[in-house]
Amino acid sequence: MTPPIAPAGWSRWLVPPAALSVHLSIGQAYAWSVFKPPLESALGLSGTQSALPFQLGIVMLGLSAAFGGTLVERNGPRWAMTVALCCFSSGFLLAALGAATEQYWLIVFGYGFVGGIGLGIGYISPVSTLIKWFPDRPGMATGIAIMGFGGGALIASPWSAQMLESFGSDSEGIALAFLVHGLVYAVFMSLGVLLVRVPRVPRPEDRREKAPAATPPAGSLISTAQVSARSAVRTPQFWCLWVVLCMNVTAGIGVLEKAAPMITDFFADTDTPVSVSAAAGFVALLSAANMAGRIGWSSTSDLIGRKNVYRVYLGVGAVMYLLIARFGDSSKPLFVICALVILSFYGGGFATIPAYLKDLFGTYQVGAIHGRLLTAWSTAGVLGPLIVNWVADSQEEAGKSGSGLYGLSFTIMIGLLVVGFVANELVRPVNPRHHVPAPREAADDHVTSEQRHHA
Repeated sequence: MTPPIAPAGWSRWLVPPAALSVHLSIGQAYAWSVFKPPLESALGLSGTQSALPFQLGIVMLGLSAAFGGTLVERNGPRWAMTVALCCFSSGFLLAALGAATEQYWLIVFGYGFVGGIGLGIGYISPVSTLIKWFPDRPGMATGIAIMGFGGGALIASPWSAQMLESFGSDSEGIALAFLVHGLVYAVFMSLGVLLVRVPRVPRPEDRREKAPAATPPAGSLISTAQVSARSAVRTPQFWCLWVVLCMNVTAGIGVLEKAAPMITDFFADTDTPVSVSAAAGFVALLSAANMAGRIGWSSTSDLIGRKNVYRVYLGVGAVMYLLIARFGDSSKPLFVICALVILSFYGGGFATIPAYLKDLFGTYQVGAIHGRLLTAWSTAGVLGPLIVNWVADSQEEAGKSGSGLYGLSFTIMIGLLVVGFVANELVRPVNPRHHVPAPREAADDHVTSEQRHHA
């Protein structure tokens, strides 16, 4: 699976569709809730049990991205997309076998463990390549791809629901739906495998003909130096960004995971309660905001800088939570607008972080560094829902209802966003002692020296 090098005249705009074919597929993970009620009914599962495949999938996403990031950098995007295709599709096929035989552990193993590896490798597979193709607009480039992960559920949710309606919601119908998912996603992801290319590396003589690149001003976060993944995790900048991502994701996923019951509870004791269909529409709006934020805010970061856009995510996000906590139950438009802004920041944070890493650590092993940073997502995926659900349960036991169920959890979210804001302010340029030359550049310089010697 040698990385395919783009021929002369290859359009870089063919690379984002390749990335999208993978991200739109693995974005199905956000539509897992469609399968929860049928599984609970067919196999006699509790709500906690039916959520286990999704939870394990998100954990494996972070772990496989962290441990497989270096392999992705070494072997290239075609290898990574192929591994993602095999694991993600195989996960569905194993889940189909588990549903057909009513062996729930096989669904958990297939979708959660095997499919989760596909999620992680697929998520980071195009990041480094896109940044190399779009050095002038890295935020926009990664935003296009990662937008697909956020928007995958908009396709998968109605598609999965229609299949369950056609095939039936018993174990055989679920198995057939899983089977179709596995086969169709394999075909769709293969488009990315066939289409992806890496940019041609300039020859040494081409580089000498070019004007030297402008040196970033002193103190700039944008560096022309390169840092390896091993060195990056030893820097305070990496751990500051880990905290930033974890806090931003925790705040967003806390709303996303409990969106429908949350808006219902907020207005249950008012003159205008929210219906089930309206709550479902609210969830769809949040998904759209999540997707739009991934391309909109990441593109904005190319204009105003990565640090500034995270100031918006974390600072304005805290204000949005404060407005919901204080006035959310008195105005539906205010509640909805604030929630949409929070979810746009949630999506934007995911899409902007690769470009932030590129600014600080260079392009050398940015995919591997990004993979290690995604462990923050795994942590937030547990932390966010735990905070909101645990607080709501405890407040309900204390006799509270409506918006009172969420006041404390929103206060906690505000505190977490403030912590993330401070961590972002602490980000400084990477100390030069961590800089290393990219191997390819070093090799080119070596060849050039030999040529000079023989001349």
